[in-house]
Amino acid sequence: MSTKIYVGNLPYSVTDASLRSNFGEHGSVKSAKVMTDRDTGNSKGFGFVEMASAEDAQAAITALNGMQVDGRSIVVSLARPREGGNDGGSRGGRDNRDTGEFRSSKRSDVGYGNGGFGGGRY
Repeated sequence: MSTKIYVGNLPYSVTDASLRSNFGEHGSVKSAKVMTDRDTGNSKGFGFVEMASAEDAQAAITALNGMQVDGRSIVVSLARPREGGNDGGSRGGRDNRDTGEFRSSKRSDVGYGNGGFGGGRY
């Protein structure tokens, strides 16, 4: 069993220190991180806590899932691994540069004189 826990629906006032403190009541905490917006530094309303053992993780999940924090019912569950190889870009997390999937050269209706944008058939 994993020791990494997802904590969702957090009030924006929750900090790394308060997250560590609250989970520390249920076992030894290795790390606690509230995710923040890259541009503004504001909380995104969720975070991750890594506990020292699977038993500590399960105890924290059982005790804290559904708990009211500043009027919000928090969600506490085992963290799931990221899906796919998301490189941080758009396009659904897939890097399509290698496949040529979005290249206009693969489409006969795109380009000058071929009926695509920029002229051609009317």
